[in-house]
Amino acid sequence: MTQQETKLAIESGKTVLGLELGSTRIKAVLIDENHDPIATGGYEWENQFVDGIWTYSLEDAWKGLQASYQDLCRAVAEKYDASLRSFSAIGFSGMMHGYLALDAQGKLLAPFRTWRNTITGQAAARLMDLFQFNIPQRWSIAHLYQAILNGESHVKDIAYLTTLAGYVHWKLTGQKVLGIGEASGVFPVDGETRDYDRDMLTKFGDLIKAEKFPWEIQEILPNVLVAGDPAGVLTEEGARLLDPSGQLQAGVPLCPPEGDAGTGMVATNSIEERTGNVSAGTSIFAMIVLERPLSKPYPEIDIVATPAGKPVAMVHSNNGTTDLNAWVDLFGEFTEVLGVAVSQSKLFEMLYQQALKAEPDAGELLAYNTISGEHITHLEEGRPLFVRKPESRFTLANFMRVHLFSALGAMRIGLDILFDEEHVQIDQILGHGGFFKTEEVGQRMMAAAMNVPVSVMETAGEGGAWGMALLAAYMIQKEGEESLEAYLNDKVFPGEGGVTVEPDPKDVAGFAEFMARYQKGLVIEKTAVEVLG
Repeated sequence: MTQQETKLAIESGKTVLGLELGSTRIKAVLIDENHDPIATGGYEWENQFVDGIWTYSLEDAWKGLQASYQDLCRAVAEKYDASLRSFSAIGFSGMMHGYLALDAQGKLLAPFRTWRNTITGQAAARLMDLFQFNIPQRWSIAHLYQAILNGESHVKDIAYLTTLAGYVHWKLTGQKVLGIGEASGVFPVDGETRDYDRDMLTKFGDLIKAEKFPWEIQEILPNVLVAGDPAGVLTEEGARLLDPSGQLQAGVPLCPPEGDAGTGMVATNSIEERTGNVSAGTSIFAMIVLERPLSKPYPEIDIVATPAGKPVAMVHSNNGTTDLNAWVDLFGEFTEVLGVAVSQSKLFEMLYQQALKAEPDAGELLAYNTISGEHITHLEEGRPLFVRKPESRFTLANFMRVHLFSALGAMRIGLDILFDEEHVQIDQILGHGGFFKTEEVGQRMMAAAMNVPVSVMETAGEGGAWGMALLAAYMIQKEGEESLEAYLNDKVFPGEGGVTVEPDPKDVAGFAEFMARYQKGLVIEKTAVEVLG
């Protein structure tokens, strides 16, 4: 579209807006009728560790959403000399799962408990045994049952239990709903009915019957919708929440809210069988769309759903690049001491590229990136570590490679189950997130870890907010019974350019050597947690 055509589309409300509350950034992406991003806005935020809980305040969430939207408005005004007043559709996404419990008046009953917490081990284990289905610690139902086991007084007052995306959507539309991808991390879903599993709902109800709560579990959960379903419209109150300036008009249709796992699948067109994607940033997770059910439940593997309802095997590592970023910041301090001005983006690029010059196994160095607990390695808390032997090759190149490898270590443990024990087949992996920003480096490391080709699309940098915008566009533009898969293949991604990196056998062998060291050395990490309490 030309500049003038884009301006007319904006002013006539024919664009689509996607917003995502990520773990470090709240991002808004505006797309045109061709699904192309035409403007973005953003706001940086960070989680807090308060009284043993990883959390964000809801006040910060609204502040960030408003700031991100206003940043988008400024970008539109500067680039197109236009004002945002309405849209064809809007979609909201957020960090997946976690625990937001509200009473009948909409009051938050306990601090928002994010995906990063590993405080529900007792509940998750009991529910997995009851359901014969893996229940990860970050899932909403695990948090709810753990609160019951803890005897937390607020549980009796719960009227609505949801996630961050579901909460924002409810406040803006009045609709208590979730997209099925996000809902599948609140409570297990049934792929046939595309709703919560009825047998498991009954089992959970029986489990807590003696507590005599004034609610039934199905009464307090959001309703489940699939991609393409209408999910309400922006109310006057919702419009003012997002845009206090008063310019945004009510009445815009919203699509079902999704989690960042689902939007990542859409943004990389990884929602068909034998496709997969890896989101690599603050956390790292791989999503593999399954051709058939797994033979049994595994605590390392979550079974969730695509936004269209297809089963997905998810390997989620709580810890991604946070520790690696801290090392880059340290090198940044060193350049300041030297009086050398180097931008953060340039510093990341230079240091990441060093990893390509390293020995395949990172010179026998060892690192653990565990800022927080990690369920895959059975750690309730984290202690970042760097360890070497006297004879290890301690070079900058090896140092950077081992920290990139470390970010992928826990995820690899779960992937080994899928590939080696369940013989899951995939054709390629699509990568997105900060890990892949430096050309070639992240892809090389990921290809070494997974031993499959890793591709990054040209649009991957727009991330989940763009994926959310695509889901909103699908709701209003799909033709008849057109599937989400067909819509993405035919109307969004035909001819999509990208770069694919094949696994280098030397890198693959080097990563295998690192993983042997990583798993053997986990006792060091566990001891550090005990000693450095």
